[in-house]
Amino acid sequence: MQRLLAACGLAPLRVAGRSVLPIVQGGMGIGVSAHRLAGTVASLGGIGTISSVDLRRHHPDLMETTKGLGVGPEAKAAIDRANLEALDREARLARTLAGGHGLIAMNVMRAVSEYVSYVRRSLEAGLDAIVVGAGLPLDLPDLACEHPRTALIPILSDARGVQLLLRKWERKRRMPDAIVLEHPRLAGGHLGAAKVEDLDDPRFEFERVVPETVQVLRAAGIERDTPVIAAGGIRSLHDIRRVVSLGASAVQLGTPFAVTSECDAHPQFKHVLAQASEDDKIEFVSVAGLPARAVNTPWLQAYLKVQARLQAVAHAKKRCTKVFDCLAQCGLRDGKIGWGQFCIDQQLAAALHGDVRRGLFFTGRGALPFGGQIRSVRELMVRLLGGDAPAVPAPC
Repeated sequence: MQRLLAACGLAPLRVAGRSVLPIVQGGMGIGVSAHRLAGTVASLGGIGTISSVDLRRHHPDLMETTKGLGVGPEAKAAIDRANLEALDREARLARTLAGGHGLIAMNVMRAVSEYVSYVRRSLEAGLDAIVVGAGLPLDLPDLACEHPRTALIPILSDARGVQLLLRKWERKRRMPDAIVLEHPRLAGGHLGAAKVEDLDDPRFEFERVVPETVQVLRAAGIERDTPVIAAGGIRSLHDIRRVVSLGASAVQLGTPFAVTSECDAHPQFKHVLAQASEDDKIEFVSVAGLPARAVNTPWLQAYLKVQARLQAVAHAKKRCTKVFDCLAQCGLRDGKIGWGQFCIDQQLAAALHGDVRRGLFFTGRGALPFGGQIRSVRELMVRLLGGDAPAVPAPC
């Protein structure tokens, strides 16, 4: 990989005092990016990322202990304990698989109710980096004050957000170790825009946001110490070189890693993403009130047909009717008109297991590097660095 990196003219990414490939595997929940995917990416010299939310779903014993709990605070507490135990397990397994190479990061959404618990447990687990999106992590330096060697990496979408975060973090005497700039029009999952109509806002375009962010970092005197990582729609060496020419130091990819043989999701999950055309991808208002992008599966088609009626009768529930209280604010639980009226955890969990009838399959824009084929992480990284990957599909 290092020879390929040198041959294609890209520089290594330096984060947390370590030099790694300028390729970051994005965090994908629920359970899509767990130890197998993250550990494999790191073993090849990149940054592999575990998604922290609801990792118990990869552990049958933890699922059994949280089965049939009913609803209420006791059920939630039991599920939270199980998920923290699963986080510990996945972190250990990923580090073992990495074998001391690359970096292992934990992605934690600021919007989840157990954000603080996930961050603290990830720090205690000794992971190399904490990546936080889905909200401004203004308190992350405080949570990580006893872990100065752990890289702190926020995900943002425009230079204005970067400037605000730097101003707040400067008062805490700790600055980001890198910044991920995620393009809402190109990324998958929950998107960093206030509404669907904002996805085409020019302020998100890499040609604008990357140079603007570099200038903000330069003005703060941390340009050399805080690399910019461009995320969204990156599919080739050409894409990487383009954002690097604008001032980025690395790229983050999600969907291309989701269709690798080492991805932790069910083979049917990978098949759905690999076979989805651009016409199959749709933007809609998700349960968190934010735009989201997913494959237009039978479940999503059926939901969108009744969404308006569900929103019209939305009302706050006294407790989570789906047991798992995953979001600090939820359209279904809190009865928020205009927000999605479904349980995001249940639908993403169905997708993890390849259930097309009930699953929500998040996806990014752009044709995949190997078309509809499921290939290995190694082949993907070789392709991204300009190498010639073999033409034989990897087994699922």
